[in-house]
Parts: sequence; C-alpha cells; structure tokens
Amino acid sequence: MKPGVEVLRQCLRTVPPLHCAHAFSTYALLAAVSDSRNRQHALMRTITDALAAMGGVGSTSSLRQAGVSRRSIEAGVQDSSVQRVARGVYALPDAEPLLVHAGRHYAVPACVTAAQAAGLWVVKGPGRPHLAAGHGRPIDGCVVHRSNVPLTHLDIVCQSLRCLPPLEGLTIAESAVKRGLVQLPTLREQFPAVREKAVLGLVARIRPQSGSIIETMARYLLEEAGLTVELQVKIPGVGHLDLLVDGLLGIETDGYAHHRSRAAYREDRRRWNVTVVRGIPTLRVTFEMLLSEPTEFVRMVHRALATYRSAQ
Repeated sequence: MKPGVEVLRQCLRTVPPLHCAHAFSTYALLAAVSDSRNRQHALMRTITDALAAMGGVGSTSSLRQAGVSRRSIEAGVQDSSVQRVARGVYALPDAEPLLVHAGRHYAVPACVTAAQAAGLWVVKGPGRPHLAAGHGRPIDGCVVHRSNVPLTHLDIVCQSLRCLPPLEGLTIAESAVKRGLVQLPTLREQFPAVREKAVLGLVARIRPQSGSIIETMARYLLEEAGLTVELQVKIPGVGHLDLLVDGLLGIETDGYAHHRSRAAYREDRRRWNVTVVRGIPTLRVTFEMLLSEPTEFVRMVHRALATYRSAQ
C-alpha cells in the first residue's frame, strides 16, 4: 500500500473531518503532480528513443510518424533532453556533429557518406561529406546532391554510381545488391537515358557472388586490363578460389580479419598447398596493394601469366 494512503486512513480515524478533507485534497494534488511528472518523463524517453533510432537527428514529421506527440517534442526541448537545431528539426545533445550540421540545412547524408554509414563497401572515404537536400543549395564544407529525402538504399547506390569514379561506385553497388538492400533488375531500370550508358554498363558488371571488396577491386582492375576473370571458382580439395584469371592464374584476397585465428591460418596454408599440387599458381593480394598500387598489381599478374604460359 502506498504510504500516502495509509496516512489518510490514520487521519480519518484520529482528526476532525474538516482537517481530513484538507489532507485528502493536498494528497490528491501531490499525487496528480507526481503522475504528471511520471507521464512527462515517459514522453521524454519516447522522443529520445525515437531520435536515437534515427541516428540522433530527426524532423517533426519523422518523429510524428514514429508515434511521438507534439507535446512530447516540446517537453523534450523545454527539459533540454533534445535540442531544436532548425525549425522542425530536433537532435539529441550528443548527436554526431555532421548529422546536426546536415539537419540545420534540412539535409541528410548521401552518396558515399551514407554508404559508409550503412556498412557498404567503400574504397575510400570522401574528402568532404556528401549530403542530399530537396533544395539543392550549397552547404558549407559539403558536396550536395539535390534529391527528395529521406533516401532509400536505391537512392544512395544511384548517387554513388553517378557521382564517384567507376570502381568506387561499383563496390558500393555490388555490396548493396549482395546484401539484398537493392534488387539488380530494379537498379538497371534507374538509368534509361542514353547519356547514362556508361553507368548502365557498370551496373552490368555487378556480381553478387563476390566475396569481398578486395575481390571486386581486383576483378575490376584485371577486367579493365583486358583479362578474363572468373570468381568463386570451385577447386576440388580447396573449395572456392576467389578469382581465376584467364583460366590459369589464381588470385586469393587477404582481408584484415582473414587470419584472426590459428585454425584460419592453418586452413589458409592447406588451401595454398592444394592449389600448388593441382598446378594452379596463386597470388595473394591485399586491399592496401589494390588501393595504393593498382598498376603494379596488374603488371604483376601479367608477369605471372607470362611465366606460367612459358613453362607449359
């Protein structure tokens, strides 16, 4: 039983009725205030949770769609649990500065910046953040894409294909398709214009079976050099070889997490030995090599192919 209720019962047994009535009205008032505070606190949690789910920044419309009342929004601002960064735009106090900066200009992360945040395969981060806004006006320190917001994964991929160098757009698009965030037939339909023939050709090179960004980069560089590249080729006793060039030379890609366990290291050495026994010379390449020395990588592959063919 609540302590206040017990006090009232004792009051009814021991003090005059008039005093009891006064005590009851006082208790009722305090209870109402306490209940109001509890309800307000619950509303505050609602808006902070909603903003946290949006990455820390959100508009009035997006908050309302998430079930947050206008009363809750105003209560959050008054209590400093949230901040109004622009008319109709709110942010958590610890929201990422870029998102706050974008919110002040009614923009959202776009293109490679959004792709990076989504965990897609990004070759390298942008020199300046990419944002999307319906107004399309310049925003200090940023590259602005004129677009309706919020963006879908399809929007982000299309922006990347149109904006970035071909290899960087391809890795983002390929990873989105691989993860099922974008459907390949739908992506093809986004570039009907003749002037976007090159972009459509890049879409045609997407291979969802690619195992990593390193595979995609290596395959692109070798295909650009005129070589024939098969990926995820099944080799008896090995499993799948990452890439097979001109049907002769194997390429295995090494990522940062590739050898995090002793068991993975042993399996890697076993696979290497089997490829040698089966007469498939194999090169090992890293992300850093492909990023910083792409020409040297292609030259190395050509030399290896020449050496292998001369030995046959």
